Amino acid sequence: MTSEEIKATYSMRDVVERYGFQPNRAGFISCPFHQGDRTPSLKVYDRDFHCHSCGKHGDIFDFVMMIDDVSFKEAFHRLGGEYKEPTFSSRLAVYQARKQRIMRQKEAERGREKCRLNNILISIYRAYMEHSEPLSDTWCDCYNALQYQLYVQAELSGLEARW
Repeated sequence: MTSEEIKATYSMRDVVERYGFQPNRAGFISCPFHQGDRTPSLKVYDRDFHCHSCGKHGDIFDFVMMIDDVSFKEAFHRLGGEYKEPTFSSRLAVYQARKQRIMRQKEAERGREKCRLNNILISIYRAYMEHSEPLSDTWCDCYNALQYQLYVQAELSGLEARW
């Protein structure tokens, strides 16, 4: 199991109970990390813990590391984790997924840039139409170009929704 799978499998309460501590109804236990704790001060949450006296806090791995005075690797193994050397096919799958994500990001950026440039063209054509005489050659050329750019904008908007 990976560390995320272990965290999803065991709650903080499960780990605390495994070490012989019984949280009260409010989820407090006497803190094992400092001496002289008359009233429970370590709050056990669903995924982590926090001691309100000494300030120690962390997740299930931190708890095991502090209780047993071991490294993360040892705590990982004690909670049932397995370290697997990544195989060539798994590394290749990670590489391909990363490459596809980068390609999608680049494609989305190109699409946004096309939309931005298209909006600039639309504003230019509208400005030319405002400053030229209606139904003149310039006005008609701008009108036709504007209609085409509005069509392109609608197509780009449809593609943008798919990104």
